Amino acid sequence: MGLALRLEQSGIPTVPVSTHVFARLAKATVVAEGMPTARNVFVPQPVVGLSPAELRAYIEGIDPISKRPFMHEVIEGLTRPLSAEDFKGTSFERSTPRLLEPDTEDNLREQFIRNSWTDYLPIILPTEERVERMLKGTKHARDKIVGRLQPTAFREHWEFDVEKVAVNAVMAGARPEYLPVILAMAASGISARSSSTNSFATISVVNGPIRNEIGMNSGIGALGPYNHANATLGRAYGLVCQNVQGGSVPGDTYLGTLGNFLNYSACFAEAEERSPWTPFHVDEGFRADQSTVSIFFGGWYTQSGYGPRETWKEKFIRCLTADHFSPPLIVMDPLVARGFESIGMGKRALIEWCAENAKLPARDYWDDQWITTLVRPLGVSGIEPFASRLKAAPDELVNLFTPDDIKIVVTGGETQAAFKMFAGRLQKPSPGNFLGGTAINVIDDWR
Repeated sequence: MGLALRLEQSGIPTVPVSTHVFARLAKATVVAEGMPTARNVFVPQPVVGLSPAELRAYIEGIDPISKRPFMHEVIEGLTRPLSAEDFKGTSFERSTPRLLEPDTEDNLREQFIRNSWTDYLPIILPTEERVERMLKGTKHARDKIVGRLQPTAFREHWEFDVEKVAVNAVMAGARPEYLPVILAMAASGISARSSSTNSFATISVVNGPIRNEIGMNSGIGALGPYNHANATLGRAYGLVCQNVQGGSVPGDTYLGTLGNFLNYSACFAEAEERSPWTPFHVDEGFRADQSTVSIFFGGWYTQSGYGPRETWKEKFIRCLTADHFSPPLIVMDPLVARGFESIGMGKRALIEWCAENAKLPARDYWDDQWITTLVRPLGVSGIEPFASRLKAAPDELVNLFTPDDIKIVVTGGETQAAFKMFAGRLQKPSPGNFLGGTAINVIDDWR
């Protein structure tokens, strides 16, 4: 869509083709690009997995949005002269009202729900008094710009300040001492309400002294709803993104086909004191005495197991090859980490083993919608390691991930030697970083 608009803007007649389920998103995209009258044509969904004959029938059939012959729409879109209306462009309202008119508590709650400002769980109404109290959690001015967010790469960015983050923190039930963490999450520029059709979510990991200062849980139930800080931090991050990026409305600004439970709250702390290994943020170049929050984009698949048992290698390979678009975030109980350490497999050695042994035949690797859509162009452009994977013979085994893709975090209550693998791409600047943003932010900068 973006390329089609750039071609049109450069004087080359262009008509973007989308499947009909993206009609509203296509309209939003051309508006965001300043060309609200751009011609769009549509074919039915799905297109993946269909035969050439079925796809040709789409082209020879009816546009499901305009209800006119598809090819007539294409020809007309390419040949109809541009009018003055086409050159007018557009502007956006990029804010929501700062204050609402006074009303009863029940009516105000209903207004928040009608406007899709909530996650449909009960909220704390963000009165001026409550927001003022929340703002005491940071020394930064209320009008300081925190960052810019967008639900997808094809929507405009919205800019937001400290006060807007504080408002959503109040709504989530967070405490003022949590605010620096929430600000650091929001400043990442990575949305917790991505509009991916694959229903991705974000996972946030907190490291450093602030974990204990605000009472985060890295023990029993660390990934569950058993701690006020863990639960409200994740929820606040989601509400911030929903409300400062222009919404997260199903069928409009949210298109995750199944949705994701992790969108409610997915935030936990590392059990640094009980891990045999260096903390995650230290591995990533930060000091142990710095407090950081790391944002992982994925949350799509979850694999789990125990160990290391005698067959741990076979188990890990099955988990690692279950999904090959998103690299794994491996979250393991301290018992698992110490178990690997006892067999001479340190953290770095385990990561390198995973990268070396996570392989699929090239045919299977490329037979994936996301790999074909997002990764193949990198290989065609000669960017490694994607270019080498593209050159491989169909039956040749190719590595799915590099060691830098794979991350390990230790947390849990030591009641069972259990681990989980989540789809979890750490959003660092790289050819594989499709969403932009800064993966690890220093919380101390927002105190």
